Amino acid sequence: MTRRRPETPMPTSAELAILQVLWDRGPCTVREVHEALYGPDGAGYTTALKLLQVMHGKGLVARDDRERAHVYRAQASRENTQKRFLSDLTQRLFGGSASQLVLHALGEDPPASAEELAEIRALLARLEKERRR
Repeated sequence: MTRRRPETPMPTSAELAILQVLWDRGPCTVREVHEALYGPDGAGYTTALKLLQVMHGKGLVARDDRERAHVYRAQASRENTQKRFLSDLTQRLFGGSASQLVLHALGEDPPASAEELAEIRALLARLEKERRR
């Protein structure tokens, strides 16, 4: 019997901000994450370090400690994290109804751009085609 790896916990807002940096920039040192998020005069370096250590313990990031300055990379993918947050939001706020989520999102200000609407139409067409098979 194959053992299933436990799912990593949902990242907090602060952890999500760090993941965004790692997804956008790739592997980074603590200093690089600190500067990207807080700038030279922002929160303390130790705040970024502690968050990364906690995230490592949760399995959200991996750490390469072969060099003096540890390098962290996202262990959780952007796509999987987005899916998990979206699923959670859909369940908790829209009673599991994806259509209600979409209707609310498209009805908000600012309205969806022409490019976004074209992407949505293409997705709907692909889903309809797959459903007919």
